[in-house]
Amino acid sequence: MTHDTHYRATARQWLAAHAVDFSGAARRGLSLAEDVALGRAWQALKARHGYAAINLPEHYGGGGGSELDKIIFSEEELKYDLPTVYYSISLSNPLPIFLRYASEAFKERLAPPAIRGEHIWCQLFSEPAAGSDLAALRLRAERVDNGWRLNGQKLWTSWAQLADWGVVIARSDPSLPKHAGLTYFFLDMHSPGITVRPVRRLVGHPDLNEVWFDNVLIPDDQRLGEVNGGFKVAVETLMIERYGVTDETADSPPLEAFVELARGARLNGRPALLDGEVRQAIAKAFVERQGLRSIHSRAMAAIAAGREPGPEGAIRKLLIGRTRQQLGALAMDLLGLEALRLPADSLSSRDFTHAWLDPSVRIAGGTDEILLNTLAERVLGLPQDHRPDKGQPFNTALR
Repeated sequence: MTHDTHYRATARQWLAAHAVDFSGAARRGLSLAEDVALGRAWQALKARHGYAAINLPEHYGGGGGSELDKIIFSEEELKYDLPTVYYSISLSNPLPIFLRYASEAFKERLAPPAIRGEHIWCQLFSEPAAGSDLAALRLRAERVDNGWRLNGQKLWTSWAQLADWGVVIARSDPSLPKHAGLTYFFLDMHSPGITVRPVRRLVGHPDLNEVWFDNVLIPDDQRLGEVNGGFKVAVETLMIERYGVTDETADSPPLEAFVELARGARLNGRPALLDGEVRQAIAKAFVERQGLRSIHSRAMAAIAAGREPGPEGAIRKLLIGRTRQQLGALAMDLLGLEALRLPADSLSSRDFTHAWLDPSVRIAGGTDEILLNTLAERVLGLPQDHRPDKGQPFNTALR
């Protein structure tokens, strides 16, 4: 038996013994606060058994395993409707980049409670005028004695209302070209001057927020990377985001849930699973999922070997978003009028209506259009779009 086969069998056995108390019926009817509490308890249980932050060092409370171990466990965990969404950002993006750049003292202090689920981290990148073009951000970071003062706004920040800590990128020198004058920090989200306000969404999910900074002070020892070198750290964070995602469903129902739905639904007097169009959609989604897993495994192998991965992350994210909405649309057809009922309780990974209505996975972390540009330039060798502000100081390019 190979290591991967043994690890999967062990993970399945552990999940079968523990997941039922945290998934499905255990979540039904819970308020957001109750579901978050259940998520914290699930994260703590995983941490005690070595399944929390599987690919992060044991020294900080992680599992000390490989990226492939993380993928295997996530594939098995996805079979249960578990409250993991509150940590999907925290452990995937901010914490790994924090461990890469922070001092040892900070890592030993802050990483263990994050891995145990006691702290949640957020990622403060996007702004009203800086989404796909992250380098256009305007949150201002000014040098003061022993640190920095932040003023401005961030937008679309996932789970900021729950966050204890966050990573943030700000403009430290507007006289430099827009990619060059940025600096990257981590900060306490309970710092004086931080205001978090919810963003109301059509689909009802309570995850997005706007965050205001009013003379927020950050010590210089909470800077990650060089002064004015923050864009490099931000790109590394986005690389972690695109290559570190183990969930090809993007928090939407897995393919197995769609098969289960089709087995129980009726279409023209027969089980929907016997319908040719439904079976074709299942086959297409299965082939795409296997391809996505192969792409991900290849990227992980390149990273483990110390090589820079190619455009796999862009390909993968592009397909994930499209597949999610295609299956969601077909599921709504099968559900009929039942699809119009939007659950008001906890965030379920079996909710096909939200999977179809919510386009955020095709926007967050790089829109479809940005990803297509990446593939056009890096795979096809096409020229970059014209940028009239290229090389200009940011404060003059705004005029």
